[in-house]
Amino acid sequence: MKGFRVTDKLLKPVYGIYEKRLEAEVKSRPLPRHVAIIPDGNRRWAKMKGFKEWYGHKEGYKKMREVLLWLLDLGIETVTVFAMSTENCTRRSEEERRNLFDLISGGLRELAKEKIIHEHKVKVNVIGKCEMWPKYLKEAAEEVQKATQHYNERYLYVAVCYGGRQEIVDAVKKIAMEVLEGKLKPEEITEETISEHLYTAGVPDPDLIIRTSGEERISNFLLWQSAYSEFYFADMYWPEIRKIDILRAIRDYQRRKRRYGK
Repeated sequence: MKGFRVTDKLLKPVYGIYEKRLEAEVKSRPLPRHVAIIPDGNRRWAKMKGFKEWYGHKEGYKKMREVLLWLLDLGIETVTVFAMSTENCTRRSEEERRNLFDLISGGLRELAKEKIIHEHKVKVNVIGKCEMWPKYLKEAAEEVQKATQHYNERYLYVAVCYGGRQEIVDAVKKIAMEVLEGKLKPEEITEETISEHLYTAGVPDPDLIIRTSGEERISNFLLWQSAYSEFYFADMYWPEIRKIDILRAIRDYQRRKRRYGK
């Protein structure tokens, strides 16, 4: 393995040239409007490196900031990040949940002051089962949402204690209440009605969903919204992902023919 590391260092200038050419190729074609990310493999990466699990989440957060900057620079309009699932919020140890909540809340407060967020006029929204969030996370979410509420050029959605099935259940409950109140008739319910009651109401469905770690499943993420999404599964842990890998994912998306059932 040490030999490979030396080779990587020697090939770094070549990778730089390839990255620039790849980026130019990607920018010359229609870009996905909405890219969603499942940043999987933080804990396994930490174990592989001999670190504690929380360190993997820390490095994963640093990588997410980096990837977000790449996507903004490319011109992607909307990014949705699966930061923490409902399963993470209930099944992980109390210590790990606390570390994750601390990391996410700190990250949200940083985003509220992040220069590039304001330069690109990115509106940030935090979605999920907010009743499962600790008070300081709710305050951090309110802070970043308030700081970016007037922007409407780019969008970032951070999903915390989020589950796609629960999102649909919550949407159905809202619709049922409107029916009971006489605001809506059952025969008037359409696909658009459900979309309008989801956490992501008003946001175009993701064109491309990227998942790392080699796992090829959706894991209860954006179940309704991903009906016609393209998927790209990267065989690496999230902290290892490079700009080249993100560009390859987008190029792969650009090469596919999207028929939407036609």
